Amino acid sequence: MRVLIAEHDHPVYARLLQETAPDVEVLTSGDSAELARLAADCPVWLGQPDLLATLLRQGHQPQWLQSTWAGITPLLADGLPRHYRLTRAVGIFGQVMAEYVLTYMLGHEREVLARLVSQVERKWDSRHGQSLAGRKVLIVGTGDIGQTVAQFLVPFGVQLYGIASEAREQAPFIEVGSLADLPRLVGEVDYVVNLLPNTPNTHDIYDAALFKQFKPSGLFINVGRGVAVVDADLVEALKEGHLVGAVIDVCRQEPLPQRHPFWTAFGLLLTGHSSAPTSPSLMVELFVANLRAYQAGEALRGEVDFNRGY
Repeated sequence: MRVLIAEHDHPVYARLLQETAPDVEVLTSGDSAELARLAADCPVWLGQPDLLATLLRQGHQPQWLQSTWAGITPLLADGLPRHYRLTRAVGIFGQVMAEYVLTYMLGHEREVLARLVSQVERKWDSRHGQSLAGRKVLIVGTGDIGQTVAQFLVPFGVQLYGIASEAREQAPFIEVGSLADLPRLVGEVDYVVNLLPNTPNTHDIYDAALFKQFKPSGLFINVGRGVAVVDADLVEALKEGHLVGAVIDVCRQEPLPQRHPFWTAFGLLLTGHSSAPTSPSLMVELFVANLRAYQAGEALRGEVDFNRGY
């Protein structure tokens, strides 16, 4: 079996794949022309969606593509073929995403940034920090990553609520509603964590009307996709006090343009799309498991439904 690796970190992936699956013939290159030449005669590709999309535009006909990202938006662009099977990275981001969310929830409760300011100003800051125990957390997107984030939050004694494509019963959530329930639930919780993928149904969800429903003490954390947020409405909502703050990891345009209002928005912290980097070792482990399933004609983990977009 020949596998093409299209990745910025291709030497790392090639080494890990050769160690894990010695029977696989690994083809890769850092040169785009050479990569295109290799792709012409390779049925299975492993890599990042932007590079895979570039190869598809050149007319190659792979049978199966394994994305190293959870998001596969570049591969859903108009005009790109969809004749192949596509799997996205699943089961490898849960813990690192949970650690990110917990970092900023705990930092908020213990007022870490305010204490840093106090230190710079040489003011003795003896305010008592708060606890996560009893806080209500809404996880918007209770799929693979959302479920894992929820499990990591359970020991902190929070009350968990969720939003999914359809309302359902799902442990450990007290309630999982549909998107229609979002305006009600954001007004009842202390933290709103957005984990929604980029689909036609998830654009511009967080707008002026929704932010007005937030608790004034609520914190918004966006680790899903930037297109879910109307940027100007978030800036205005923070200014008006409809919510206390926002932690923004993902933006509509990355890197963020220098003149974008997020840079100077009151109560907004930017983290530069750093929440859940792909672990090459975990990614190769997932890929090899999928490769064995592919060879055996079995179901693949994370297979994408092109009609849904995830």
